Amino acid sequence: MIRAGAGEIPADIVIKNVRLLDVITGAITHTDIAIVGDRIVGTHGYYNGERLIEGGNRFAVPGFIDTHLHIESSLITPFEFDRCVLRHGVTTVICDPHEIANVLGAEGIRYFLDCAERTVMDIRVNLSSCVPATAFETSGARLEIADLEKFRHHDKVIGLAEVMNFPGVLAGDPGMIDKLHAFQGDHIDGHAPLLLDKALNGYLAAGIRTDHEATSAAEAREKLAKGMAILIREGSVSKDLNALAEILDENTSSFVALCTDDRNPLDIAEEGHLDSSIRRLIAHGRPLHHVYRAASHSAARIFGLHDRGLVAPGWRADIALLDSLENCAVSDVITAGRLVRPELFESRYPVAAVGLASMKAKPVSAKTFVVPANPARNETLVIGVTPGKIITRRESAVLEISENGLQPDFGNDVIKVAVIERHGRNGNIGRGFVTGFGLTRGAIASSVGHDSHNITVVGANDADMAVAVNRLITLGGGFVVAEDGEVTAELALPLAGLISLLPFEAVAEKLHKLRDAARVLGCVLPEPFLQVSFLALPVIPHLKLTDMGMFDVDAFALVQ
Repeated sequence: MIRAGAGEIPADIVIKNVRLLDVITGAITHTDIAIVGDRIVGTHGYYNGERLIEGGNRFAVPGFIDTHLHIESSLITPFEFDRCVLRHGVTTVICDPHEIANVLGAEGIRYFLDCAERTVMDIRVNLSSCVPATAFETSGARLEIADLEKFRHHDKVIGLAEVMNFPGVLAGDPGMIDKLHAFQGDHIDGHAPLLLDKALNGYLAAGIRTDHEATSAAEAREKLAKGMAILIREGSVSKDLNALAEILDENTSSFVALCTDDRNPLDIAEEGHLDSSIRRLIAHGRPLHHVYRAASHSAARIFGLHDRGLVAPGWRADIALLDSLENCAVSDVITAGRLVRPELFESRYPVAAVGLASMKAKPVSAKTFVVPANPARNETLVIGVTPGKIITRRESAVLEISENGLQPDFGNDVIKVAVIERHGRNGNIGRGFVTGFGLTRGAIASSVGHDSHNITVVGANDADMAVAVNRLITLGGGFVVAEDGEVTAELALPLAGLISLLPFEAVAEKLHKLRDAARVLGCVLPEPFLQVSFLALPVIPHLKLTDMGMFDVDAFALVQ
């Protein structure tokens, strides 16, 4: 490496004739890039190599780093995610496998680590801190500090994943404190929506360093002022980039990174991945090289990945070649010194699927979804959904009562929602009402239900809700749309009830059909299935539904 960098011998690979963007200064330099093994050994000069890649005067930037996501929520295996996302210039991802961990426990984490050892892109893992997320839902597993310690020193592990149970942190929950204590000195990822003032100080005093849940510039600025790095999130459901773009400037870019916190293959096909976030931030007027810095060098520094994030001698050879900087038009990708081509993926050694028998819910009937009237209450609590937000509103409605209990109010867009325990623990069913979907007929069911991943179903009538849920049970998990007693679209997710075994192209096609089928029902949400999946997440304000009933996140208590 030394000799090749000094120009004494040929490098393994030389990328000829590129315009190199310096993400520190913003300078653009015409140069070659010399690589030996997985390391850059030469820039700002011209080199000979055993293999030449013609840069064609394209722009060279460091490979992008997605700093927080759950690969399970892309609905595809880590191997398919690798093949799907690497082409967008994303050479490193930092995942929290807490979706599969909430279903399978340690077995799910082991599956992800086994895959991470074999993927082409570098998948790093933060160990799931909140399995289950709260005591107010039924999870398939429980992970205590002793379970996490088994994986702590794995080469792919960075630290402790998003600490979602911020009320537990502030209340000194013993299990939470054990995990925080064990990971002092390591990276601890945060998750603190709307947490501000002295409560935020107490949370940060535990050594928590990052947050991807800021939804306003004011919230992000307070967290930056208190030493948190802000991860600007733009996923399939949670879309915070427009609100947060203004915080990214020359003063903050070293303390800001990018994440998706989940994009599905259809959105990736239509919009891109982190490349989409980069071009949109630039379109918002954010300084160009600072955007690329946040996507690479800043992300690496924040998470302690000290070998990557620059295109410079001595750094890991993760490089994206772009036809346009402003449009982040990725045309070639080099990861760990390898040019990404189909044969690179074909060389991976497979990992057997796990959790193929995780769906243990029993069949239901239309009567399952009857919501009894409460004589003591005139009004019924209703979950309010906003497109592109996982934060929900606390609303209420006066609903008609029939012999089949409380009835939907289509005039005010109030329909039923239910959460069915599916891990074979207790058979719980939570029932309630939701607004914001626009459904006037049919039903949508999902076994992706953050974070405990029970079955969540929304519907305009009880019979179609039963059809959708029963088909989902037969599939072993997935998404189902039903109308007039028939299934109109579906996607099976048999791996832990979360992940398809199909290629990502086939998953994208099925998601497209599911989205169309949902629109036929009157659904007005751009991404209805992931929106359904967050209705049961009891750590995101304000009102949610779990298998135990309606949950007030602000009061952190079951209600109604």
